[in-house]
Amino acid sequence: MTPRLETTYLGMALRNPLVVSASPIGKDVDRLVRMEEAGAGACVLPSLFEEQIEHDSLQVNAVLELGAESYPEALSYLPEMVAYNTGPERYLELIGRARQALSIPVIASLNGSSPGGWTSYAAQLQDAGAHALELNVYFLATDIDETSEAVERRYLDIVSAVSSAVTIPLAVKVGPYFSSLANMARRLVEAGADGLVLFNRFYQPDIDLERLEVVPNVVLSTSTELRLPLRWIAILKGRVEASLAATTGVHDHFDVVKLLLAGADVTMMASVLLRHGSGRLREIRDGLTEWLDLHEYESVEQMKGSMSQAGVPDPESFERANYMETLASYVIR
Repeated sequence: MTPRLETTYLGMALRNPLVVSASPIGKDVDRLVRMEEAGAGACVLPSLFEEQIEHDSLQVNAVLELGAESYPEALSYLPEMVAYNTGPERYLELIGRARQALSIPVIASLNGSSPGGWTSYAAQLQDAGAHALELNVYFLATDIDETSEAVERRYLDIVSAVSSAVTIPLAVKVGPYFSSLANMARRLVEAGADGLVLFNRFYQPDIDLERLEVVPNVVLSTSTELRLPLRWIAILKGRVEASLAATTGVHDHFDVVKLLLAGADVTMMASVLLRHGSGRLREIRDGLTEWLDLHEYESVEQMKGSMSQAGVPDPESFERANYMETLASYVIR
């Protein structure tokens, strides 16, 4: 009998645990349709950014105030605002088009770093038809006077504000840099998160040696980066009352299997799809089915979390006890 791939994420029944994560892929609905046809269980749309919402508000204010204290004939001399802005309205339209074109769940993404009025847009994403919302809190604590307590409070305030604005499930995507990640995970759930997405991959700037400028440098992930979310999902499984999603480093069906065994409810991928297209998604789905069958698993649900920290004979293997053994295992050639 063919193994069953169904899983549950944020209370939603998915046909499999393969989710297209937030990336440029989601800007094109036709491309998302191909991802669904290749086997995606759900998709996360690209993020609507706090900066875009604030920019849109500034544009509206500028239009309302334009000419209030000016002569009409002088207005033609004022330059048009042409700064980058996909805008909230376009994003709401994207949700609507995705909902019409897809039968799998469509998850909207809201990206911000500070508490504020932008969080009220979560309700509009819900009204546009999103099945769930992924809140991407992208924030680097660079202020030397800001304490860790203040940083954590910033996250919790944002989560609480967004959670109170919607009734659809809310997942929170965070980075791994908290000093007490397990405690923070619990507090995020208490603040309103129905799921945790581990981890946010903070892109690092580079230096152009010819122009002597700081420049963006997008580097796609590799399977090696899988180990960080794998460890923490295994640690958190059963200890927080929330769905767990793994992202970063998911490139083949072996990566998917490892994360499911650790306790992930879904595995999210972008880099591998950007490199290879929707065909790789079909390969991963077929590979997962074959692995389950070969190892005599009847379903994804049967295997999920069986190798979490709570499920393995040696729980300390996910902690410091494995440190020396890991170092000793390296063979110098």
